[in-house]
Amino acid sequence: MRRNYITRVRLGIALYNACIRDGYSLNRFIRDILAGITVGIIAIPLAMALAIASGVPPQYGLYTAGVAGMVAALAGGSKLSVSGPTAAFIVILLPVSQQFGLQGLLVATLLSGIILTIMGLARIGRVIEYIPLPVTLGFTAGIAITIASMQFVDFFGLTPTVASDDFITRIMMIISSLSTLQWGDTLVGLTTLGVLVLWPKLRINFPGHLPAIIAGLLVMLIYQWLGYDIQTIGSKFSYILPNGDEGKGIPPVLPSFVLPWNIPAETGNFQWTWKNISALLPAAFSMAVLGAIESLLCAVILDNMTRIKHNPNSELLGQGLSNVVAPFFGGITSTAAIARSAVNFKAGATSPVSAIVHSLFVLAALLFFARYLSYLPLAAMAALLFMVAWNMSEAKKVKEIIQKAPKGDIAVLLVCLFLTVFFDMIIAISIGVVLAALLFMKNIADLTKLTEIDCEHFDETEILYTIHGPLFFAAAERIFSELSELSDRYQTIILDWTGVTLLDVGGLQAFTRFMEDLDENKRIMICNVPFQPLKTLARAKIQPIEGRLDFYSSRLEVFKVLNHGSNVCIEVINP
Repeated sequence: MRRNYITRVRLGIALYNACIRDGYSLNRFIRDILAGITVGIIAIPLAMALAIASGVPPQYGLYTAGVAGMVAALAGGSKLSVSGPTAAFIVILLPVSQQFGLQGLLVATLLSGIILTIMGLARIGRVIEYIPLPVTLGFTAGIAITIASMQFVDFFGLTPTVASDDFITRIMMIISSLSTLQWGDTLVGLTTLGVLVLWPKLRINFPGHLPAIIAGLLVMLIYQWLGYDIQTIGSKFSYILPNGDEGKGIPPVLPSFVLPWNIPAETGNFQWTWKNISALLPAAFSMAVLGAIESLLCAVILDNMTRIKHNPNSELLGQGLSNVVAPFFGGITSTAAIARSAVNFKAGATSPVSAIVHSLFVLAALLFFARYLSYLPLAAMAALLFMVAWNMSEAKKVKEIIQKAPKGDIAVLLVCLFLTVFFDMIIAISIGVVLAALLFMKNIADLTKLTEIDCEHFDETEILYTIHGPLFFAAAERIFSELSELSDRYQTIILDWTGVTLLDVGGLQAFTRFMEDLDENKRIMICNVPFQPLKTLARAKIQPIEGRLDFYSSRLEVFKVLNHGSNVCIEVINP
């Protein structure tokens, strides 16, 4: 029954289980409202900062948190996940928005939502279990480094001298632009970052995002009172309403339904051509893969907190639908946010209703607080993302792995980190998984051992070996090569397969070749063959060969054939 819950696909199963199957009370509703408002306070500045870092105006981050967050909560499979824009997507979204503009980014988001929906319906939600920890930590740490490198311009108020498409160019640009540093922006950024760092030490049961933003805002107001200019959302971004009115900052209106490829944009119109679609598909696939990984990781973390198992396939379906719906309301790519979901749990949430309240709170902020949000300084937004990048890097876990893990795992982590920073996240994940798989196969192959069993009643032509471990392609050739060398002077070779857990086609081929190369005067007696290897041998039609190859159910049966049954000690007969 539990297995069926994990593997089946059902729309909105988390909401159904939490609010209908388990019953829903007024007390739980109040707790969900309070938790939703708490998360909403965090989500508003983060959503804007993430949208800016992704190359689009800040309101589109709020649209994402409002629309995608609500759809994911209604349709998903994780009880307490909170969805919206996340930092991990920045490295993918920014190049898309730079090349194709807002319309192209929304189309890519729509395509990624379709891919995610297909992944959910295809029931591949448990694939996350097959991505090793060094790979996950490697690419998330690499993404964190990339995100942090993108924030220096706004944090220090720099005026870039060159474009910064890759990490090396970006670092060179930062160094060459240090002469343009603005002390007002820098002080705002440092104040915001300082509050974020020190706030947890105060042990106040409230996230530090809002106090940090307020502290940075106060510093900005003091500097502006002294006559200095500091960059804000209002000074950098503007909008035009449908009636032609123009304003600064964020439009005080709710998102409306518009076809993603027709949404008004400053960078031109997206054309539905095969060239554009084929160019967007790799990015859309990257968004879908990253969205799946992050949302399922978030759900697993919440499972550990709540002791309630999520439905991975339904969660992918919910995330897919949220990314299909959101672009029609201006929402960019969305997934479950680990930090916001953890805050949701700690704030007392009991169901997906809290995530819905969070989305409604963000949308309400558009109507009632848009004017005030436009005063937020960009340096404070950059400080928020610095802290997000630090938390995302999992620096303590990375340090622990480097100090304690086997060298192979350390190499996989560092390779993934390097490839993510200097090349591409999908390349990093692909190569990392391959390297981890090869490392795993080597480790498993090393566990397969050939052991000689001494028996004083054997004559000089007889020998007994046990094989422990899987006889698969990476181990079988070595085992049978060792067997050929070690048993060269024996005529009767007894092989106990009790410990052979697996025999694959590679192991079968190695065994067949061993028998073909065996001297004609030698005899192989195999006993205690487990079910899976026996089934493989039968399927391959491996038959006994008189005087050459025989199969027995036990060692005792072999010893009786050799006339040793009454003489061999019980430990040798029954190990």
